[in-house]
Amino acid sequence: MNCKTSRLLIFLILFAGTTLQSIAQKTLSSLNQTLRYSRYSRLSLKIIPIKVSETSYKIQLQVEKIEENPDYNSFSFTYSILNSYDEEILSDNTSILTTDDLKYDTDRHWVFEKTIEIPKSTETSIAFFTALDTRQGDEYFYSIDIKSKFVFDQPNFGAYYANNVGFDQNYLNVGESLLFKSYGGPNLHGFYYPISLEVPYPPMETKPSSVPKELQVIDQGDFLELIPKSFDEIGYYFIQSDTTAGAGFVLKTAHEAFPKVKDWDEMVDMVTYISTRKEHEMLLEAEDKKKALDSYWISLTRNADTAKELIREYFRQVEFANLLFTDFKEGWKTDKGMIYIVMGPPQEVNFYLDREVWSYGGTNESSRIRFTFARVKNILSPHYYTLNRSRAYQPVWFKNISIWRSGKMAF
Repeated sequence: MNCKTSRLLIFLILFAGTTLQSIAQKTLSSLNQTLRYSRYSRLSLKIIPIKVSETSYKIQLQVEKIEENPDYNSFSFTYSILNSYDEEILSDNTSILTTDDLKYDTDRHWVFEKTIEIPKSTETSIAFFTALDTRQGDEYFYSIDIKSKFVFDQPNFGAYYANNVGFDQNYLNVGESLLFKSYGGPNLHGFYYPISLEVPYPPMETKPSSVPKELQVIDQGDFLELIPKSFDEIGYYFIQSDTTAGAGFVLKTAHEAFPKVKDWDEMVDMVTYISTRKEHEMLLEAEDKKKALDSYWISLTRNADTAKELIREYFRQVEFANLLFTDFKEGWKTDKGMIYIVMGPPQEVNFYLDREVWSYGGTNESSRIRFTFARVKNILSPHYYTLNRSRAYQPVWFKNISIWRSGKMAF
């Protein structure tokens, strides 16, 4: 039995058995996608759609290799095209991906490519990608709306690394380049927004977030596809092939150290989530930020070794938030990033068409804490979410901050 046949047999056994028996009774909205935000994932999945025609889309199904030197034969991959988040996921609407479908195998990625047809009259279509780790049964999921009421349209071009693998990060370090390939002609158009956005209000603050009164936009004009384009300023860029249409590609550019912390000033900004207002104001006003931060961390724990561990853990959370949630804001400044840093990775993650729900703790429904992120239609990003804030979050929020400040938080 060859390797390919063996992998298919493993998958089919699982499909008929416990693993896919449960999937057959499930919908996209009922799947727990917590591994998508886990700090210990072996893989990270991504789907990159490009519109080829009114009814045809090319999708890159990308697997980032987080585990060192992973064995392809330890995993089984499938994809589905669903018409709603409530459609049952069955063998009939699930396709197995094999090595014949593997377009690229690089040091960092396995990449599959598929062309799918979606009738023009279809209002909602979702691409769903799964990876099953056959060693311990872990299942990784990723989904993206190809068409829905939250998507203006898909761009008819894509951004790529130099090796033709689609750009799958949430950010680009300033000074780096990307290659663009278009189905709509050789010219693309860029807009640059030199803006630094504010830190979000805590989850129990119900007043509206502050909004910039003016948003500076710099029209950078046309540039050509198939020629590496460098992004040299910190902020975010919006790329379009047709400036009169709604489809585009948003790119956040960040300093060279991102997603890690750059300097002491940035560290001061980031501790706002676990600081009192007075503490944070003193840090901001301090001339020697390093010395002030050292005193701050020691004052929280009263122990130098505990302080070092607390610093390491807190900024590891910041780094993960930047990796996972950066859009046109740095990940740590988003609502999801804020919750992730203070509360840790959620124990349960459920996606719906109009929202994403994170659940924490509790042995029953009444004791669980849930954070609901409402999906907002936004031309810059089809996956932009804002937290539904409530004063009811205040006890658990302050409790977790107290745990952080005592140096006992660990994920």
